Amino acid sequence: MTDDTAVSLRDGIRIELSDGTSVVADATDPDGDAALVSHAHGDHLYDDPPEEVICSATTADLAAVRRDGRPARTTTLPGEGRVDLLDAGHVAGSRAALVTDPDGTRYCYTGDVTTRDRLSLDGFDPPDADVLIVEATYGEPGYVFPPQSQLESEIVDFFADTRAPILAFGYALGRAQTLQLLAQRAGCRVTVSDAIAELNDVVERHTEATFPAEQYDNLDEIEPGDVVVLPAGLSGRDWVDRLCERTDAVAAGFSGWAVEERYRFRGGYDETFVLSDHCDFSELVELVAAVDPEQVYTVHGSTETLANELTTRGFDAQALVADQHTLGEFG
Repeated sequence: MTDDTAVSLRDGIRIELSDGTSVVADATDPDGDAALVSHAHGDHLYDDPPEEVICSATTADLAAVRRDGRPARTTTLPGEGRVDLLDAGHVAGSRAALVTDPDGTRYCYTGDVTTRDRLSLDGFDPPDADVLIVEATYGEPGYVFPPQSQLESEIVDFFADTRAPILAFGYALGRAQTLQLLAQRAGCRVTVSDAIAELNDVVERHTEATFPAEQYDNLDEIEPGDVVVLPAGLSGRDWVDRLCERTDAVAAGFSGWAVEERYRFRGGYDETFVLSDHCDFSELVELVAAVDPEQVYTVHGSTETLANELTTRGFDAQALVADQHTLGEFG
């Protein structure tokens, strides 16, 4: 029997262990005995580095880049085997955590997660756990992606066949690195922004991946056969529209949200492609089945929908709500 008050959503995910130790994951201002960082995306990263964090060395260096060079020293929770970091498959350095309570209860926090193998990234291998805290970004049944190999082939063909410069928009950490490798496969010349180039350098130091991109100098000089990889947040800017008019460039967006047609209009894209660093709906359900936990908590995204679906499949599942441990507290 698991303790249904041990897990809560506050500033990050908080796990209270039976010996009084608290593990806090992905908080902006971690205040527990141990601070866990699953990966270096801004919505999972601290504002100011705590003295010590539990994370991969890759994430520590990426976090320093994203937090103005302020490093945090990596550590482990005292006690042999208390926290095991598992490759989450999401982006370079991303880790899920298997936290073992002194009473033997095993808590698995996925952070953002992908079970698919993708280019230089290996997919998440679900462990055995008693309690699973799983993301629900694509926790709606409509978000089911085609096979990864098919998606990559479609993008490579688009890069190779488009007779115009391409502005390719994706998250600076994760999607941007994938797009560079696919553009290289298509035989294109690849350039990137300064921010992406800095992240490339860190990923190359910690992995076997190498990126062919140069930092762009003058975007007005881009030509057919060029792919410029840009952070997703720049899409829809006025200067992007003006650049496309001057150079006949095509603006393309890459995301799991591209399953919906409205994603193209919302981002002001000419073309969109499904490309995600997360599990889709069916993969999330399969992940939970593989772990087969006594208790499931869903976080980040379509939490209620995924929890309801898991409940119909026989799991004890609920969506975590901020500052609430369990629905039972209010019963």
